[in-house]
Amino acid sequence: LSLDLNQVREALIRMEDSIIFAIIERSQFLKNEKVYESGAISVPGFSPANGKQHSMVEYLLRETEQMHGRVRRYTSPDEHAFYPDDLPYLVLPPIEYPSLLHPYAENININDQVMKVYFEELLPRICNDGDDGNYGSAALCDIDVLQALSKRIHYGKYVAESKFKDQRNVYEPLIRAKDEAGIMNLLTVESVERRVVRRVRNKACVFGQDIQDVMGTISLSQEDLKESDSKVDPERVAKLYNDWIMPLNKQVQLEYLLHRLDDTE
Repeated sequence: LSLDLNQVREALIRMEDSIIFAIIERSQFLKNEKVYESGAISVPGFSPANGKQHSMVEYLLRETEQMHGRVRRYTSPDEHAFYPDDLPYLVLPPIEYPSLLHPYAENININDQVMKVYFEELLPRICNDGDDGNYGSAALCDIDVLQALSKRIHYGKYVAESKFKDQRNVYEPLIRAKDEAGIMNLLTVESVERRVVRRVRNKACVFGQDIQDVMGTISLSQEDLKESDSKVDPERVAKLYNDWIMPLNKQVQLEYLLHRLDDTE
């Protein structure tokens, strides 16, 4: 983990790869609605609050977090559980991570929004309707996408801290005034966002194709994108990034910065 702006950008670019590959894997299966319906597939998991049986994807996500939680995944400051109140005891001693962020960062977890956006907005756009019976495979792919999205979105804390340190004299007056619009305007660099969307579109086009044994230099024109036989629609992936992933990341940045000066004056 680093606050160097170049290293932060490199980390975000690597996370793009993880998200795109995870989306491509999920897109090979039909939507499989039963995976998301309580009681549609019998699993040994029930809500302690109302006794409602978990859906298959919720059951598998909870069990995954139990396993990963035992080996310290969620003690890392760049990892965020979807069910943080139900994490297990560690079986390994905790690691002391360097303190790079303001303590308020620990209070920021918008995985409820990540999950809502994924199931309501992203999933219907990357999967065809229908039921192919691949319930376990579909649910495990869902978990991979959710975890990749969560990491990318919550990395906004590091982006925000890096930007704050780079322009502290500009951010501090806005933070003291609780000027959300002013902070968001400062966070938004449209030329950079357009470049990110363009890069994601190109990656989705390349990653979604079958690579031949011998290839020349990859160069993608708009015509190439239209004619490509990709496993996932590159334009759709780019739109998901532009409409949901980057805005949620900036939401994390904004919340972090609004509290950046807490208990420091």
